[in-house]
Amino acid sequence: MTTPGPDKRDLRELAHARGTYPKPATEGRSRNMQANRRKDTKPEVTLRKELHRLGYRYRKDLPLVVGDGLRVRPDIVFPRRKVAVFVDGCFWHVCPEHGRMPTSNEWYWTPKLRRNMERDQLVTTALAAEGWDVVRIWEHVALPEAVAAVTNRVD
Repeated sequence: MTTPGPDKRDLRELAHARGTYPKPATEGRSRNMQANRRKDTKPEVTLRKELHRLGYRYRKDLPLVVGDGLRVRPDIVFPRRKVAVFVDGCFWHVCPEHGRMPTSNEWYWTPKLRRNMERDQLVTTALAAEGWDVVRIWEHVALPEAVAAVTNRVD
């Protein structure tokens, strides 16, 4: 039998001790951050439901490999039309209108958010180089505007 490895809590505590990951200010903040989702966010689900209601069929969270093995998972994908849609959160992707740099643990968050922005640009460029039409929508964009941004590219 194999022994189970350390659980996430143990790994997190080890990262706190090494100083590679910030210790949350409160237990409530920790729960809040753990509740953030990678997929199926509220703005993404709302957009998908409206697109489906309008008769559009798509794949969600479809893994794509582009360029030199870059792995990408757009939120909504129209494979035959080669349209990839990303619904970007204002905090995580540093929205020019609503995004802001955190005031605590800047040593951790500033490089992390910068890497997110750089990765977004890399992904967009790599997909476009392979003929994909990339649609990036901020989470704060009104639903009719978001639907129009997608349907204009798919139709």
